[in-house]
Amino acid sequence: MRRATISCIKWGTLFGPEYVNRLYSGVRRNLDRPVRFLCMTEHAEGLHPDIEVLPLPEEPFRGEMDRALAVANRQGAMRKVSLFREGLVPDLEGPILGFDLDVVITGPLDPLLDLAPGKVAMRHDWTEKRKGRPTGHGSVFRYDPAHHGFLYEEIAANPYAEVEAARGSEQRYTSHKAMDRGVFEYIPEDWVVSFKYDCNPFPGNYLNAPRLPEAARVVCFHGHPKMDEAIEGYRGSLIRYSKPCDWLREHWIDRAAADLGPDWA
Repeated sequence: MRRATISCIKWGTLFGPEYVNRLYSGVRRNLDRPVRFLCMTEHAEGLHPDIEVLPLPEEPFRGEMDRALAVANRQGAMRKVSLFREGLVPDLEGPILGFDLDVVITGPLDPLLDLAPGKVAMRHDWTEKRKGRPTGHGSVFRYDPAHHGFLYEEIAANPYAEVEAARGSEQRYTSHKAMDRGVFEYIPEDWVVSFKYDCNPFPGNYLNAPRLPEAARVVCFHGHPKMDEAIEGYRGSLIRYSKPCDWLREHWIDRAAADLGPDWA
């Protein structure tokens, strides 16, 4: 059986190594095939030894990209495009399933990895959908550098204009470029859910603890609260309030510690 290749990117120190390790554990516990787990980072300290480290590259177009991102007030937001470069991952077999670090794996991932072969797959972004726009959400993304290298090549060739056209949004750049090529597919919305919108919506969040939707395979903690904030309960604003979340502790910490050992989770 061909192994699954999983990728994530960790730059800076906003997320500690436990975020990567717990993601790795969640992935391998929810895939029925061997896993090759890649983390692109300049801070590999504390990562589980089974995680394959890719050095975070300093792209030749970084300066132009950052100048455009500064105008959009989204500094650093598009470094993920380095993952799309063909040849970056040695001995790559098939597509890559990528994750942001602020997600929790809660269900089987094989159908997500196998969805729509040959296409870039992302979930429809919650806010963009409400506004009638087609943009995908970047927390979960399935791609194949052998077929989708244009996602790297086009921004490398014209970084300022591409960032400007995407208004500094990596997920807008990625999903719209793939749509323009006719190689985009939405991930089913009940597979990838939002903690804010699907698990803990206002005003029911004042009456009930956050719920885990039955079909959810990935829960995204975009914005706030993040996972470490939501476990014990969170009060960020009138709308962003949540009660303590037992299922989050179970999926994100307890199962990872049982899988990897407490020193790695």
